[in-house]
Amino acid sequence: MADRAREFAAAGLRPAVPRDAATVILVRPETGPETTPEIEPETGPETGTAGVEVYLLLRTQALEFAPGACVFPGGSVDARDADPIIAETGWTGPAPADFGHLLGVPADRARALVCAAVRETFEESGVLLAGPSPAELVPHSTDLAQDRRALLDGSLSLSELLSRRGLLLRADLLTPWARWITPEFSPRRFDTWFFAAALPAGQLAGLAPADQLAGRAAGGPGESDSGTWWRPGAALEAARAGQITLLPPTAVTLAELTAYQDVAGILGERRMITPLLPKVVFEDERAWLAMPHATEYPL
Repeated sequence: MADRAREFAAAGLRPAVPRDAATVILVRPETGPETTPEIEPETGPETGTAGVEVYLLLRTQALEFAPGACVFPGGSVDARDADPIIAETGWTGPAPADFGHLLGVPADRARALVCAAVRETFEESGVLLAGPSPAELVPHSTDLAQDRRALLDGSLSLSELLSRRGLLLRADLLTPWARWITPEFSPRRFDTWFFAAALPAGQLAGLAPADQLAGRAAGGPGESDSGTWWRPGAALEAARAGQITLLPPTAVTLAELTAYQDVAGILGERRMITPLLPKVVFEDERAWLAMPHATEYPL
């Protein structure tokens, strides 16, 4: 990071334009210590880690962006995520204009971000935030394995999936959480909106089988080697111990989640969404990332 940042500053390069992206902080009630056996953190009123788990994907080392990091499910906005037909026939919950007010963007951009969040979560974890009515959810997303494969290889859009299955995108299940922008020196940059959502009853989070990834448009294996449910505090302790790698936005979000005792508390938050852009600071021969104002880095 330091060398790239110095080269960027010395050459006076123009920052790459960040691409819109969405990620979902998938949470569930704690099910037991066996989910994250590597670290057993203290729990209680001071840490707030008891009672909540979050789903993290371990990105494969072959990736250009954030190889080997543990991240929340998510990815770039696809052109088809902006299909307006979704909001007209396959959407329930706050309207795109309402989401736009919460996210600080126009309605069409908000619609694409919400669709990307739902699509990427289904592709990467198998969890589908959709149902046949405004009060229902898909009970077993494993029944949609062929649709997941089609989304992964690009032969099916989210709009087409919802229409084919008679489903509504449950926008009401997404709680806007944060907006992080990749530092300016990075050659690949993303403007990423974070949403929190609860794991739907009856659904299981997991990677797509290898045969579903074989035809992925990007080629090669999937983007993740594994998916694991972590207590937020345990994931931070593992990162401090050098057992896992966390990007700053992931680490900051996990630290924020330690303040909550249950899923309802997380989903009930109504946060002010403002862009968070880490900056590189140079001092003598050292370089480090400075967090945005009032953002505490926990590692």
